[in-house]
Amino acid sequence: MAHLLLLILLFSAQLIAGFSAQKLSPSNNEITITILSIDGGGIRGMIPAKVLEYLDKALKAKDPNADLAHYFDAIGGTSTGGLITAMLAAPSPDDPTRAAFTPAQIVDFYRQEGPHIFNSSRPGIGPQFDGEYLHNITRELLKDTRLSQTLTNVVIPSFDLKKQKPVIFSNYKLEDAPYLNALLSDICISTSAAPSQLPPYYFVNDGVEFNMIDGGVAAGNPTQATISEVLQHNEYPKILVLSLGTGTEKYVENFLFDARLAAFWTPEIWAGVAIDMLGRASSAITEYYLASLFSGFQPPQSTYLRIDEHDLNHDFSNSVNVTKENLEGLEKTGEQLLQEKVVKMNLTTFNLEEGVGTNAEALDRLADILYEERQHRKKGKFIGNGGRPLLEILGVRSDKYQTNWAFPKNLFI
Repeated sequence: MAHLLLLILLFSAQLIAGFSAQKLSPSNNEITITILSIDGGGIRGMIPAKVLEYLDKALKAKDPNADLAHYFDAIGGTSTGGLITAMLAAPSPDDPTRAAFTPAQIVDFYRQEGPHIFNSSRPGIGPQFDGEYLHNITRELLKDTRLSQTLTNVVIPSFDLKKQKPVIFSNYKLEDAPYLNALLSDICISTSAAPSQLPPYYFVNDGVEFNMIDGGVAAGNPTQATISEVLQHNEYPKILVLSLGTGTEKYVENFLFDARLAAFWTPEIWAGVAIDMLGRASSAITEYYLASLFSGFQPPQSTYLRIDEHDLNHDFSNSVNVTKENLEGLEKTGEQLLQEKVVKMNLTTFNLEEGVGTNAEALDRLADILYEERQHRKKGKFIGNGGRPLLEILGVRSDKYQTNWAFPKNLFI
């Protein structure tokens, strides 16, 4: 439990404390909890979608019926990453044991629907876009699916503008906070309501009002929040994390940022550089926390893989640029990212250093681990069928959340 206490202390400044629910005790110390996390970034969600398409193919080579939701105990996503999360975890209307969308279909979604979502001919009263197309297409895709009905646990951060507090839509919280059991469409619209780009989103669920804006305000990279949610409700000693970014431009030192010159900056100049500077600082600290956790405190068998494009072409960095050229460029960037070297952060200098092998090779090894973990659980105490949650197999129903089955979800069954 030492790593759990450390993690709670480490993240307490940035995360909401979760609730105390019934924990899952491992049948042995060989179980590995598996986590997928996807950053926010608007149309740049095309990049992690391409990475997931590769992983999906690697798993399907071993298991033709593989869905990513069957291989991850929890999937976390913010903003565009929250939409990807919901599409991967929502059950198909044709077969509720299978995912509604594959990563390849999500790539097609960005390609086909992106130009309509970020349509400059549909401006909002205040924000850049009116958001109506995003709202409508999200409801059409996710229908009446609620958080409790996902194939695996999901963790989607957002921020309540009126209460000035983060809100984390998480399956793990539903027992103590059933009002969070909202429609996935409402959750996705909430976490994607980027200030200045899309309007804030108001909805009511179970008598509770939500005044929501983009989850990036609280956690642009949702990995911390997702790990925190998982570890509050599981006692497994090993975890595996795949964290996917949406790309950042390489920073080039600027002589104008010399502290001796910056001493004369006006408040207006500081305001102009603050968003990018604070975003980079927050991202670096998040990666520092995670790299520290996995380098020194988790069991050596635990795995942390961060894949992100750290030298994104400036032409592709705009999160709402949906020209044909930009979409093609983002898709190509995702493909090229697979062939780049794995990188990790130096905990002293904060510089990124190349590791051994490419991202594609790392994903191939990850697919091996995920497949072996699923087979291990099938042979052990967690034997089940059809990809359904463990409690379904045990015959435990839960009508409290307007769904068929209660916790735990997935467990690779």
